[in-house]
Amino acid sequence: MGLKIPLMKRSRVANSGMDLQIPAHFRCPISLDLMRDPVTAATGITYDRQSIETWLELGNGSCPVTARPVANEELIPNHAIRRMIQDWCVSNRGLGIERIPTPRVPVTRTDVAEILQEIAVSGRRGDGPRCGELAGKLKGLGKESERNRRCIASGGAARVLSASLSQLAGESIDASRSAVFQEILSALTVFSPLDEESLRHIGSRGSLRSIVSILRNGDLAGRLSAVLVLKELVSSLHSEGIDAVARTDGLSEALVNLIEKPISPQATKVSLIATYYMVSSSNIAASKFVELGLVPLLLENLVDAEKSVCEKALGVLDGLFSCERGRERGYDNALAVPVLVKKMFRISDLATEFAVSALWKLCRNYNKEAGKGGGDAGGCLNEALQVGAFQKLLLLLQVGCSGSTKERASDLLKILNGSRGMDFKGLKRSF
Repeated sequence: MGLKIPLMKRSRVANSGMDLQIPAHFRCPISLDLMRDPVTAATGITYDRQSIETWLELGNGSCPVTARPVANEELIPNHAIRRMIQDWCVSNRGLGIERIPTPRVPVTRTDVAEILQEIAVSGRRGDGPRCGELAGKLKGLGKESERNRRCIASGGAARVLSASLSQLAGESIDASRSAVFQEILSALTVFSPLDEESLRHIGSRGSLRSIVSILRNGDLAGRLSAVLVLKELVSSLHSEGIDAVARTDGLSEALVNLIEKPISPQATKVSLIATYYMVSSSNIAASKFVELGLVPLLLENLVDAEKSVCEKALGVLDGLFSCERGRERGYDNALAVPVLVKKMFRISDLATEFAVSALWKLCRNYNKEAGKGGGDAGGCLNEALQVGAFQKLLLLLQVGCSGSTKERASDLLKILNGSRGMDFKGLKRSF
């Protein structure tokens, strides 16, 4: 039937190639390996929890051995077998067998409902410390196992946590309240993706103020949690929603600060992704980031950025060059054209797409924008030719690229060819 069940690594006698004989009643009937967390179904058959839960999650509703109906909620930990397995492991320790740890009892839907109910009540009462304590407990349970995480997420954890954040953020933000916000935001990252109702709470004015507060003054983990939640929010919004987020006092500045003064590679990448969603959807957001000096900052970072950061920074730069102010900063910066031409190749298809698009936006607008205080825009085309853009674009079309990139590369060649004063009749033909 094509069922794939994760198998444990078979135990072997230390320093030998011989398999250790595992007693048959210690083996899971599904994985055929030593059970680490034995549970007994209503049918009386004992399985390893991970194997039987995976079996049920794949849509099977019957016991693999007896073919009788079985449900996840009916699985009961078999402590007797588990203790026997642990004793067997200890007695064979000299052969390289490690004792299996005593598994934690998985969280139940009833447990989840009770915790979420208390969080909701505490949020409505304005009891921040209790909300923070319960959010931390929920996060800890979710991190114990993927099964716990899915159970808690399906119980509506994100909706309850985000609603509490919005309710608590309506009050003043002091040091104690900041710690609560960090705990809630950290828990939200465990139970993502966030649904529409959760995102609506996150997008409230109070919640955004709390996120800005953490981005500015939170500890390293708190700032990472805040930018992760913000990234998920802006990735789901249309331009009107992005405009509202961009108008939040201090939010754009906080993102630029994370890019300029990295606290971790992950935080830098997530900040770039969040910024990309904002500048790609909103001219208001793009203009604000331009005024904050993001164009020269990105160009400097791109000089020696690693692949993943490079892709994201080029995407943001492409978005910034969609607005006139962004292009003016590009015309003024000596790094703009050389960096974009250099990044066309040898990074990734995505980096190529963004680099070509950004260069195209600069070059195609030079005529009407040359005299608007952005420096000598004509120099943009000359510089592109000097650093080999023409040859690289020809090579790019020969090698092959995606539809939109191909169109923009072809248009760039026409623009640059006009500056070269040469006839380029073959541009429309396939290279």
